[in-house]
Amino acid sequence: MTDGVLELTEDAFLGGQLRLKQLKSGHRAGHDAVLLAAATAARSGDRVADFGAGVGAAGLSVARRVAGIDLVLVEINAVLAGLARANAEANAIQASVIVLDVEADATAFAAAGLLPDSVDAVLMNPPFNDPARHRVSPDTARGAAHMATATTLSKWIHAARRTLRSKGALTLIWRADGLAEVLSALDHGFGSLQVLPVHGDVRTPANRILVRATKGGRAPTQIHPALMLNDEQGVPNRKVQEILAGKGTLPLANS
Repeated sequence: MTDGVLELTEDAFLGGQLRLKQLKSGHRAGHDAVLLAAATAARSGDRVADFGAGVGAAGLSVARRVAGIDLVLVEINAVLAGLARANAEANAIQASVIVLDVEADATAFAAAGLLPDSVDAVLMNPPFNDPARHRVSPDTARGAAHMATATTLSKWIHAARRTLRSKGALTLIWRADGLAEVLSALDHGFGSLQVLPVHGDVRTPANRILVRATKGGRAPTQIHPALMLNDEQGVPNRKVQEILAGKGTLPLANS
């Protein structure tokens, strides 16, 4: 930012199907947002809420794939929310943008139009780095976007549970080494869990997990075959490249 003027870039997502303006510095949307969108199940007519939407990358990617959803982008940062609103308009996608802390109480959610039991699908990419294990970015917005407190995950999942209709689905992306935290936070009110590990390549442990959970679900937990972003030679996985180009979905979106 220079003299109060936002420095922006305009970046192509989904193989150019979506063009998004975002801050040149600070938290920037990338592969995580597109993978989250590709793992999110939605049908025309569904009300879909993207918690911590940033500039709208994940939610708008879902809307580009599934026409006719009622999309709500929830973002605490007013600057990012403004960019999300502008991005929706620039891409001719109908979306409501709400400036709201996901950790706010039910009264604040209701005042913003998000009543209990009113949403069919929630997707979210919460701040997930532990500040005790990671260097905090000197950029305040970037740090807030990435750093979690001890209660971040449980509060975000609680908000999703409150907002979702019965049998509605939550889809989230998180650190792979935080799987136990995710399962613990989903233990109350959610079931029918599906887990998709994401690896940088076949030689390294998973560094992300995509998780789908159904409010009131009772089916056994499923762990899907791992998604490899690159092969042994570091060559990008063709299936992943198709997904990043907006030409496919992940198994969590298809069940």
